[in-house]
Amino acid sequence: MGDSITEGTLVEWTKNIGDQCQVDDVVAVIETDKVSIDIRTDFAGVITEQLANLDDTLEVNAPLFKIDTSKTDGTPAAAAAATTTTESASSASSASSTSSTPSTPPPSPPTPSSLQPPPPPPPSATGLVDRTQNRVQMSRMRQRISQRLMEAQETTASLTTFNEIDMKNIITVRNKYKDIFADKHGIKLGFMSAFVKASCSALSDIPAVNAYIDGKDIVYNNYSDVSVAVASPNGLVVPVIRNANTLSFAQVEQEIMNYAQKAKTGTLSLEEMTGGTFTISNGGVFGSLFGTPIINPPQSAILGMHGTFERPVAINGQVEVRPIMYVALTYDHRIIDGREAVLFLKRIKECVEDPVRLLLDA
Repeated sequence: MGDSITEGTLVEWTKNIGDQCQVDDVVAVIETDKVSIDIRTDFAGVITEQLANLDDTLEVNAPLFKIDTSKTDGTPAAAAAATTTTESASSASSASSTSSTPSTPPPSPPTPSSLQPPPPPPPSATGLVDRTQNRVQMSRMRQRISQRLMEAQETTASLTTFNEIDMKNIITVRNKYKDIFADKHGIKLGFMSAFVKASCSALSDIPAVNAYIDGKDIVYNNYSDVSVAVASPNGLVVPVIRNANTLSFAQVEQEIMNYAQKAKTGTLSLEEMTGGTFTISNGGVFGSLFGTPIINPPQSAILGMHGTFERPVAINGQVEVRPIMYVALTYDHRIIDGREAVLFLKRIKECVEDPVRLLLDA
């Protein structure tokens, strides 16, 4: 497991006592506050004992189960005596020890089944007069998300500034080139790549937004690792697009698509969710009109995108109906002044409304 993880909760036994296991079979699933991890066995044999129960909290390296390696394919081996190996709850797929000392295998991609939220309660036969309640335990990931959200509110001087973006030009560009783009790069052209690249341009112009506070120091990042908030079955996850400032539109779109697929299947790794210098959250995919995002510490700012809706606006003294998106920038006022926040959001607005600026760096 990652260095920041010290324990996890046993959420599923995929093999029970008496079940035959082959090398690399998934035996159990442990949920941490960041990801769910498959526990695999490096030995073929039969499970003889389970050393933990469902919902138990296990520390890293805690013994988890015992496997009789003298029995393979359901038949006893020619060995004179049975060999029982104890496997640990560390994570899966590295060499395990056959001694009594628990092994410490590295993590493997979690199984989709382990990330499914608790099923909703069945509809009540009494309909609208039902006044019963259902209590469901929070997952470790949801607990960690709650903790980090409260930490962000309590440890930062958060302030939000707003602007609106006329999406007409970027929509026109997308409609004109989406087929050519898809044919050449094998991926659809969306709006996220434009906002990621516009954010990178703004981060370059306003370095304070790309910095963070460390004690009494301010640390300025000379690169742009953009975190993109993605919904997963177990909660919100924030994978990181590394060096987004050096990537093309197509590369950004590819990264976002890969992360979205991994989030749905629960296969995001710890490394893919670690770091980031700035975050973009797109509530517009759910139809959001307006909102104030919460900073993702230790970062100092987060951009909130919202839905695009037609609105009457004044253009050169005339009233026109344009597709408008509200955007919000929540920032830590301890490190970012109001002037810098407004200019940062204005730069994003300029780049999205006139994408040629991104090509010319103008």
